[in-house]
Amino acid sequence: MATHITYRRVYEDTSPQDGTRVLVDRVWPRGMRKADAHLDEWLRDVAPSTDLRHWYGHEPSRYDEFRRRYLAELRDAGHREAVGRLRELADQDRLTLLTATKDVDHSQAAVLAEWLHHDSRPRT
Repeated sequence: MATHITYRRVYEDTSPQDGTRVLVDRVWPRGMRKADAHLDEWLRDVAPSTDLRHWYGHEPSRYDEFRRRYLAELRDAGHREAVGRLRELADQDRLTLLTATKDVDHSQAAVLAEWLHHDSRPRT
């Protein structure tokens, strides 16, 4: 797994430190041209389901439950291919997960970064 996994808003300027840049939103960011995103990949199928996104509504008070439900979705067979691709990308040196969400610390990108870091720990 990547030694350096970060997450941030897709609207921020790119950085040489980004490494592989992956958008993890289900819908394209408003007002952003595809050429301006400077993405290596868009993994919309790793994003939370539409129903979960709507329930969450980016309410910080619901974050813990959102996180729990989202991690359950990631374990579901319907996400297997996208999750596998994300793990492949995380095998590279640096990975930046991108989202249009204003509160990135309470977003699916934050959940994914934590999950990938945890997933890379040696198993006993």
